[in-house]
Amino acid sequence: MQKNTQYIVAIVAALIIAGGAFYGGMTYAKSQVPQRAGGMMGARNGQRFMAGANFISGDVVAKDAQSVTVKLRDGNSRIVFYSTATDVGKFVAGSIDDVAVGKTVMVNGKTNTDGSVTAQSIQIRPAMPQP
Repeated sequence: MQKNTQYIVAIVAALIIAGGAFYGGMTYAKSQVPQRAGGMMGARNGQRFMAGANFISGDVVAKDAQSVTVKLRDGNSRIVFYSTATDVGKFVAGSIDDVAVGKTVMVNGKTNTDGSVTAQSIQIRPAMPQP
């Protein structure tokens, strides 16, 4: 009888320790910053590079039926191609007609071999102060 009681106490103690360890691990995991696969690769010249994606930000200096040219904060510019599949956002719903010369935009898309970008989304942003 006493041996059975010792086994039960040992099992209950093991369950309490395992539960505490699990809770502690979950609490620790919640406090950590998640890392994305293919996350931030680096940043330069007002551009943020993600694996498979390119974020640029600047002022629209030219626009035609297929592309806009964005002047970056470092003075360089980048051609951005768009299509009917490109999401255009602003504080309210937008369209490509809202992207105009003089507007500040943030573009998310894929960099082409010639350095241009094919946009997945274009966000119209408030103008940024000059450095």
